[in-house]
Amino acid sequence: MLRTLPGVVTVALGSVLSVAAPAHAAPALRFQSVQYDSPGRDDRSNGSLNAEWIALVNTGPAAVDLNGWRIADAFRSYTFRDVTIAGRGGVVYLHTGRGTDTATHRYWNSGSYVWNNTGDAATLRTRAGGVHDTCVWGQSSGRTSVLC
Repeated sequence: MLRTLPGVVTVALGSVLSVAAPAHAAPALRFQSVQYDSPGRDDRSNGSLNAEWIALVNTGPAAVDLNGWRIADAFRSYTFRDVTIAGRGGVVYLHTGRGTDTATHRYWNSGSYVWNNTGDAATLRTRAGGVHDTCVWGQSSGRTSVLC
C-alpha cells in the first residue's frame, strides 16, 4: 500500500492542477489604420468630417463587447456604446462626423476634425481606463493615412 500511495497522490495532484481556471487574456484588439486627413479640401462639411476615421480590428477568435471602451487623442475622447466587434478580423470604423451608428461604423458626432494632419496619437482605453493600444503618426508629405 505504501508503494502505490505516491502514485495515487501524483495522479490526484495532476488532476487538481489540470482543472485550474485559465488566465484571461486581454482582448486581441488593436488599431488597424487611421485616415487622419480626409481627401479634398478641409471644409468641415459632414462628408469631409466622415472621411476622417480610425479603425479597430479584432485579431482574436472571440467577439468583444466594446461598451465602455474609449478612443482618445490629447483633447477629446469617444466612448463606445452598444457595439460588439466580431472576432477573427472584425473591424469597426469610428468616423469623425455625424451619422447613424451601425455594427461596423460608429460616428463621433463632432463638428470639427479630431486627428491632426501634422501628427497625432490615438489611444484605445479599456472600460476600466487602462491603455490597451496606441497609434502615433507624424507629418509626411503626400500621405493622408497610416497603418497602425
